[in-house]
Amino acid sequence: MAKTKPFVSDIENIRKRARQDIDKGAMTAGYRADRGTVVKLLNHALATEIVCVLRYKYHYYMASGIHSQAIKTEFLQHADEEQGHADLIAERITQLDGKPNLSPEGLLSRSHADYVEGEDIVDMIKEDLVAERIAIDSYREIINYIGTDDPTTRRMLEGILAMEEEHAEDMNTLLEQLGKKGEPARPSPARKAAGKRS
Repeated sequence: MAKTKPFVSDIENIRKRARQDIDKGAMTAGYRADRGTVVKLLNHALATEIVCVLRYKYHYYMASGIHSQAIKTEFLQHADEEQGHADLIAERITQLDGKPNLSPEGLLSRSHADYVEGEDIVDMIKEDLVAERIAIDSYREIINYIGTDDPTTRRMLEGILAMEEEHAEDMNTLLEQLGKKGEPARPSPARKAAGKRS
């Protein structure tokens, strides 16, 4: 049988510490992460999200072709969701007593993702998929770095990571549906054979 572990907290000491350094807001003495590094990483993530918003918006306005309407809707939805991520990250930076870097100067150098316009709708989808895959790996690395030292930032990033994975799956599905030339993909021979049997 497992031993029970009692929870003991020195409430009086917590109250006393809460009154010290009150100007630091949410930054209490219990914060264990390297705040400066976390803010820097979050500013890179913020730049990545802004670049993704701009790329998705460009793709939304420039997508054309017979299948473009549904894809444009997907691009716009992703742009809006990436903007939501940027807002969450900027808010967390300020909670950590940092400053969100929203300067356009150096935006691409801070971003993990590239800004690639693409030649046609298939190129656009591919570039968005590549950017989502970059974001997925970047967020995983940041989450691993933070570990348990900043649970609030970690949870926020885990939520964003889950949505980036959904975005990547959406782009991958669009590519499969469109095929390589922007036309509906032909079923693979294995799918055709399976379809004939049923």
